[in-house]
Amino acid sequence: MKDTLNFLFEGNSLTKAQAQDLLTRVGEGQFSESEIAALLTVYRMRKIKGEEMAGFRQALLNLCVPVDFSEYNTIDVVGTGGDGKNTFNISTLSCFVLAGAGYKVTKHGNYGLSSVSGSSNMFEYFGYQFSNEPDKLRREVEETGITFFHAPLFHPAMKYVGPVRKALKVRTFFNIMGPIINPSSPKNQLIGVSDLEIMDLYNQAMREGNQQYMIVHSLDGYDEVSLTADTRYVSNGTEDNLAPADFGFEKLNQEELSGGNSVVDAAKIFVNILDGNGTQAQQNVVIANAAMGIKCMHRDTSLADCVAEASESLKSKKAMEVFKKLFNK
Repeated sequence: MKDTLNFLFEGNSLTKAQAQDLLTRVGEGQFSESEIAALLTVYRMRKIKGEEMAGFRQALLNLCVPVDFSEYNTIDVVGTGGDGKNTFNISTLSCFVLAGAGYKVTKHGNYGLSSVSGSSNMFEYFGYQFSNEPDKLRREVEETGITFFHAPLFHPAMKYVGPVRKALKVRTFFNIMGPIINPSSPKNQLIGVSDLEIMDLYNQAMREGNQQYMIVHSLDGYDEVSLTADTRYVSNGTEDNLAPADFGFEKLNQEELSGGNSVVDAAKIFVNILDGNGTQAQQNVVIANAAMGIKCMHRDTSLADCVAEASESLKSKKAMEVFKKLFNK
């Protein structure tokens, strides 16, 4: 590690292979906490490069508890968090809308970072039993159309980094790794990011793979399609901006996306939306994000048709049927 640290502190960067080897060794417990702290400090002092991110990503995927769903055309919808907006669980709700529309969803998530309730908080609140047992996860995908991967159960290598991150009490590159290390490597992924730098970094890390991906960022700072401003997206070599009107919706106010002050508040909003009792703004933003998920999977389908498909899943309560099956409600 000493030579690598000196190399990095001199302003050099790692190739993808070097980054993969380095983080593999970190995940195997080969370095001390002091050495890991020094490594994380490097990337607080300078920005991580695309090749490095790609290598770190591959290392964590190799080290994770894998789930093979390769026979399905799966999708994950996830945000980086960290946007400080405290929205309700838009990405998670979009996953249920996608499942209600007949798609296979392998949702990867964790407890809340920038809101009172992350996806793990929601699933846990509704009584979901976190597991990394392939048979349980496969059964859920086949019977309900959706399953959930609680990140800590699938990334045991992170135990060597966790104490250091906790002691440092600052954001590190691990804060943005979660969305791109889904243990099932879904064939399609809609990722929301909190700024354009992360969008570019993800795009560099993902563009050489065979995954269909779409990375979105609302230009007023949301890590999802917020409909409060135009959305920038990049997708397998294409990029553009979309206005709320492109989805057929009016522009929203930020207050309309509030997730409340507790997990209980967030859960009430979650169920109300699925049950058809959410506000028009809440419904529209969920539909918009689910529509982008469909667009990610079906590039030749018009955005209007994607919106119509997502809307039908939510408003016909097919998404709610998925919720009831998964949580045995």
